[in-house]
Amino acid sequence: MDAKSAQIREQALRYSSYDAISLLHGNIFTGLLMTFLAMSCLVFGFDNPEVYPLKLYFWIATVVVVVLRLADTLYWRISLRGTSYNPDIPLLRFSLGAIATIIIWATYVSVLYYHLDTLEMMSTLVILSAIAGGAATILAPSRLLVSLYCTLLILPVSVLAITDIRNEFNIIGFLGIGYWLVLLAISLKSNSFFSNAIDIKRVNESLISELKTERNQAAKANEALRITNEKLDNSNATLEEAVMRRTDDIHRLSNRDPLTELLNRAGFNRHLESVLKTTRELNNSLAVLFVDLDGFKQVNDGLGHQIGDKVLVEVAKRLARFCEPDHIARWGGDEFVIALPYATRDTAIAVAQAARSGITIPIIVEENQILLDATIGIAIFPEHGDTASLLIQEADVTMYEQKRIQPGTVGVFNAKIYNSIKEEQALRSGLRHAIERGEFSVVYQPIINGSDNSVWAAEALIRWTFNDTPVRPDIFIPIAEKIGLIHEIGDWVLNRACIDAAQWVMENEVAVSVNVSVMQLMDDNFTGALDRALKSSGLAPERLHLEITESVFADNKEKIQMQINAIKSRNIHISIDDFGTGFSSLSQLQTLNFDTIKIDRAFVQNLEEGSDTIIGATLLIAKEFGYKTVAEGIETLEHAERLTRMGVDCLQGYYYARPLPIRDLAKWFEQHQQ
Repeated sequence: MDAKSAQIREQALRYSSYDAISLLHGNIFTGLLMTFLAMSCLVFGFDNPEVYPLKLYFWIATVVVVVLRLADTLYWRISLRGTSYNPDIPLLRFSLGAIATIIIWATYVSVLYYHLDTLEMMSTLVILSAIAGGAATILAPSRLLVSLYCTLLILPVSVLAITDIRNEFNIIGFLGIGYWLVLLAISLKSNSFFSNAIDIKRVNESLISELKTERNQAAKANEALRITNEKLDNSNATLEEAVMRRTDDIHRLSNRDPLTELLNRAGFNRHLESVLKTTRELNNSLAVLFVDLDGFKQVNDGLGHQIGDKVLVEVAKRLARFCEPDHIARWGGDEFVIALPYATRDTAIAVAQAARSGITIPIIVEENQILLDATIGIAIFPEHGDTASLLIQEADVTMYEQKRIQPGTVGVFNAKIYNSIKEEQALRSGLRHAIERGEFSVVYQPIINGSDNSVWAAEALIRWTFNDTPVRPDIFIPIAEKIGLIHEIGDWVLNRACIDAAQWVMENEVAVSVNVSVMQLMDDNFTGALDRALKSSGLAPERLHLEITESVFADNKEKIQMQINAIKSRNIHISIDDFGTGFSSLSQLQTLNFDTIKIDRAFVQNLEEGSDTIIGATLLIAKEFGYKTVAEGIETLEHAERLTRMGVDCLQGYYYARPLPIRDLAKWFEQHQQ
């Protein structure tokens, strides 16, 4: 039973005690009067000098108890009745008085039984039976008292009568026993009736209280309703205007970008569908331009989002000059979409070029001169599509394709891009099942110590064969990142590489090097994946190298540092891949704990064109920070010898070996040792 239920139960018992006290004290006067008169009749109504003094003592005791009980009742009526008090104490006093009365009667009969003549005995039995009968109802509120009263009044004298040598008294004794049982049943039934009556009373009181509460609440609700009706009556005159204003606000909030006040995605989609409907009816053409700003991320990162927001507002104003009102939307971030009704291919290109030129004009914000450009993709109705969503998607894809080929230019959707979309969709679908179908494999390219020509490590490279056709990693890896599969694929490569490295037949110190994408490194669960791969494969952490592209250091520096520290705490080796082609922050080299710098193949293959200066600077940096160096793209003996003389520690490239399956790596290693 919970605390609340116990509290309710305790309160109910207390209410029952209140009612019991009220009924017991309410009927006590009749009972006390009967007790006094009955004892007085028995003591003074029969001439029995032998026991008169003893009977007189019983009378005095009876008078004392009656007076005390009468005083207790008067005290209750005058001082306690109608007040909040603890009912247990008054009930205890009443019970003690009743028990004292019972004891006097029971003792009187038991002590004087054999000293009374037949007439006096019969009179005593009649009086006791009457008192017991009255008590069966008067004391009904208390089961204990009524049971005790009836039992002590009837049962002792009945037992004495049964054991009496006089036969007529034996019969009276048996009748007394029967009478006692009947009285006991009546008293218990009366007590049950009393309890049920109390429960019904409490329920009725509760219902009445609830009814009053509900009436009060109803009255309050009616009053509130009356006040509300008055307010409604007062506002009816301006209600239509308020509704229209609210409708306009809701429409604006749901269809407008709060920063630029241009249409948002939902609003533009609805508007474009409406424009397309008119265009179809008039048998005209329409162009959709998808605009993406070039260089805006650097503005946000370098100058802050407040400056970035002001730049977006200015760009929105400039783009809005090249189209009709509400024919432009902010699609999200630094992307905008423009609808050009009646535009042909040439018209759309001309407008796109003009819009791009407008964006390239310097923007001055808080004394900052900001230079931006834009890449724009175009889709034409009905040539390329006949729905708003399809045209926007095609313009979007065209923009991304154009940005990949040549940022800051304008492109029009064509069959090549269409085929590219279909091919990418097929690759997306294939990637989702590539692992379960066993289409991925890992090949390994050795990394050689320049000083002694020994094998230092082997780089793990993923390969994918889809529909019996190899797909290049630079094609499927970006797709995997887009659709969120890079974590699953990266974990698979990591596990496969660790298992292979733990089992390959080479010197024990030969490590395996695994590439890690930006998304993997930024994932909070990445270190857990590392621990599982090492534990399941049994590979020593010192033999695992992770290659991280330096471009990640331009993102969340604090998160990168935390992840790098967590990896290094496991004694895992970390390499900076493609060094010199990306961020190349010396502060990051000083702050973060790396082991190796990998010099990009672009510098190695252009040694004759002056790249040795960049390589020399890289070697100097590595020496200052105590990093090991690895040169990629070694294809000739001349490259190997020259880089070794310059001080490069390790070499990797086709001159030594192409990426090899695990079974061919062992054969290559045996030949290399010879």
